[in-house]
Amino acid sequence: MTTNAEESQTRPRRRTPAGAAVLREDVTEAIRAAVFEELAAVGYARMSIEGIARRAGVGKTAVYRRWKSKLHLVLDVVSAIAVMGLPTPDTGSLEGDLRLLYEVTSRALRHPVASQIIPDLQAEAARNPEIAEAMQKTLREGQEGVASKILVAAEQRGEIREGFDDELALDLISGPLYWRSVVIRSPKLPKGYLGALARATAEAVKAL
Repeated sequence: MTTNAEESQTRPRRRTPAGAAVLREDVTEAIRAAVFEELAAVGYARMSIEGIARRAGVGKTAVYRRWKSKLHLVLDVVSAIAVMGLPTPDTGSLEGDLRLLYEVTSRALRHPVASQIIPDLQAEAARNPEIAEAMQKTLREGQEGVASKILVAAEQRGEIREGFDDELALDLISGPLYWRSVVIRSPKLPKGYLGALARATAEAVKAL
């Protein structure tokens, strides 16, 4: 009779399929960070897999094992911006929630790297439908995802009426700060601007 131990010794060992090696998360994050830096330094058009790999301190193979092209790599990074840490405020009032949202968003949009990358990707989006779709998805899932939760909470507290125009409300919340920070690219917000914007936006949403 063959024992279990003998069977385990005679049974052929299963090999890990080629290409199934675990991708190290630290390497993946290093590459993503390098993409941000490379985009800020040279822009999308001049960015290359070679430059990204060099900046990340890895070989080109490490990049291609994770993404099949420069476009797919950038789309992945752009999509990640949508969930890069925007919290859902819970101050107990619509104006307070909007003020906190604007403070966090303003810091993110004015980050030196983000302030260079976003306009460049917007220009590329006008020429590339895939980037345009990713940018739209990023903005909606990020800013508007949090803004929607703020509106739901305000409706539950009775600060805004039931059946309000949520699309118009989202435009009111997201538009002004994005316009000033990304389109006009004002170097510095006026003193008290975020507080005044939160107050005016809250009143406008309540009037819908």
